[in-house]
Amino acid sequence: MKVGIVGFAGSGKTTVFNALTGLSADTGFGSKDKANLGMIKVPDERVDFLTEVHQPKKTVLAEIAFVDVAGQEGGSAESGLDSRIVNHMREVEALVQVVRAFENPALTAPPDPVRELDDFNAEMVLTDLIQVEARLDRLRKEGNKPTPELALMERMQACLEAGDRLARIDIGEQERQLISGFRFLTLKPCMALINRPDEEAGAPLPDDVQAAADRLGLSVIAMAARAEAEIAELDPEEQKDFLADLGLTAPARDRFIQAVYAQLDLISFLTMGPDECRAWTIKRGTNARAAAGKIHSDIERGFIRAEVIKFDDFKEYPSEAKCRDAGKLRLEGKEYVVEDGDIVHYRFNV
Repeated sequence: MKVGIVGFAGSGKTTVFNALTGLSADTGFGSKDKANLGMIKVPDERVDFLTEVHQPKKTVLAEIAFVDVAGQEGGSAESGLDSRIVNHMREVEALVQVVRAFENPALTAPPDPVRELDDFNAEMVLTDLIQVEARLDRLRKEGNKPTPELALMERMQACLEAGDRLARIDIGEQERQLISGFRFLTLKPCMALINRPDEEAGAPLPDDVQAAADRLGLSVIAMAARAEAEIAELDPEEQKDFLADLGLTAPARDRFIQAVYAQLDLISFLTMGPDECRAWTIKRGTNARAAAGKIHSDIERGFIRAEVIKFDDFKEYPSEAKCRDAGKLRLEGKEYVVEDGDIVHYRFNV
């Protein structure tokens, strides 16, 4: 999974990137061509338990890739986002807008999170609107005959002209296939991250900021990125004391992962054995056959059945044989909807 960290220049995006990844990318105003890349493992106590039981040759946690996209200059939507920034944003599965809520000596304007939320949303809306209008012009020049794509584009144009994100309208699966190549920004899952001063690290969000995020349809979390970037470089035991001083119970990375999984409606299923114990990330609602494709396309094509054990049952009966004897191992077909924490063993034809 790839997540883009975006926002206006000076909002502290790279500091947030460092806090999440534990890296030390250079901060400050840079080129729009620049994009820092980093990976983090998704902590999962269930995988840790399976590893203790099986002592496998390899343990693989789920991963999130972060792309720190260079900041957009300015703060008003006049021509949409810079094309080089847009290119980076189109390559990711989800967007996180970093919003400045701290005094930045490099900027003369005081922080205004509500305005920044609105302005960046307007920039994305305008960027998509320009793309939709260009496509509509072409479709109309090709002929007057109505088509499903033309009807969809007209609905999208009306949505964007009203200042709303495309994620706000109902677009069916077949319609999404029609427009998959456009990679519209406001169709991507998006959340807001309020970057605040150290002394406000554990404070609740102001009502006006929460209301603005709700109005735009964004989930929102807060972070004192400068302090948390420094904490991320410490050993885990040292981190606990510094987090407690800030009034926090978990590091930024853990809080952020939980928020991203909730926003994207993601879950993890597990596989286990003497060779490897692993977590696989899928969308909630994925059936057993489609989930098999995350492991290998051959397993999806040759799917026969899935042997499923709930993690809590395996914790109580920590072996496949014990789970089978206790009636906790079930055989499921291709339409079974995989649930979070399912331990799955696939039977398939090669």
